[in-house]
Amino acid sequence: MKIALVHDYIKEFGGAERVLKNLTEMFPDAPIYTAFSVKNSTADKEFRNSKIIESPFAPILKIGNLYSPLRFLIPVIWGSFDLSSYDLVITSSSWYVTRGFKVGQNTKIICYCHTPPRWLYGYETSVGFTKYWPVKLYAKIVGKYIKKFDYKTAQSIDQFIANSKNVASRIKNYYQKDSIVIYPPIDVENIIKTTKGVKKENHFLIVSRLVGAKGIEKAIELSNKLNFKLKIIGESAGFSYLKSHLSDLKSGNVEFLGRLSDEELYKEYAKAKALTALAKDEDFGMTVVEAQAAGTPIIAFNSGGFKETVTSDTGVLIDEISEKSLQEAITKLEKTKWNKEKIIANAKKFSKEKFKKQMIECVNKYRVEGGVLDA
Repeated sequence: MKIALVHDYIKEFGGAERVLKNLTEMFPDAPIYTAFSVKNSTADKEFRNSKIIESPFAPILKIGNLYSPLRFLIPVIWGSFDLSSYDLVITSSSWYVTRGFKVGQNTKIICYCHTPPRWLYGYETSVGFTKYWPVKLYAKIVGKYIKKFDYKTAQSIDQFIANSKNVASRIKNYYQKDSIVIYPPIDVENIIKTTKGVKKENHFLIVSRLVGAKGIEKAIELSNKLNFKLKIIGESAGFSYLKSHLSDLKSGNVEFLGRLSDEELYKEYAKAKALTALAKDEDFGMTVVEAQAAGTPIIAFNSGGFKETVTSDTGVLIDEISEKSLQEAITKLEKTKWNKEKIIANAKKFSKEKFKKQMIECVNKYRVEGGVLDA
């Protein structure tokens, strides 16, 4: 079976790119079609062994951050790809839509949806670009056009896969399409192996790209008010206003570690007293599960994907992001005797092995010849 992969763009290596990385491991001969790829970026380095095919618009899109204001080109970007020679196309879809390419009469399309575009449907975005009224007006005009394209192209998908029940409900709401839930792949066994014997330290941890909508600013503010130590791991992305603003908030309680290798990251998960995740309406939240695989409990905002991954045995969910609620959560966390094995057991529900097995089962429904693929 001839398979192609399609992904928004190759730039920062985040959760969506980790999913794509696993798909390339499953289908090593499948090329990746993408809007653009930034050479030597963190994502580009991860996909050096894959054949990457960029859109004709790539030279313009990769100039600075023009891919964001040029989002009105989304329909023609994907329409420039002719994938009619493929039996199956698997798309990794987020804010750049990643649909609308040409396919053959018998081509089947599976869409792994990280979320319908947040900027189209009123969810807080990582960039917060609509805080300026000219941009807000521009987004409203372009959004009306792209929303029609988003809905129309969603109807041609043979199988939607949602990365969480949270996203599945969005797919049903905005596209009137059913989906199956296959949680993103967490490298649980490797995390367990890497963090064996790592000792706990007296600080909290945030792992996130340095962008808005992740609660990072609020966490830093509360760290200063409540006087607890906080380490932050992650790189800046896109038009994020946050990086330049963080230096004004930084204090002796806060340490920025930048981007780390996976091995370093896993050890930092294990060292932390707890992982703090304060994003609102998070689509899924892979870092929360990765921390649990390292045996570390969670303090998370009670919304979105966190409600599916954090239990009373693995962490504390808070209903509002305030000084009082976070103080209560910290007190509860410190008084609780956490069972490391129970925390890790919960993380195993989201393993990469389970992801690959479920993806293969889905792909096998569309086998055109021969036997079935093996997980």
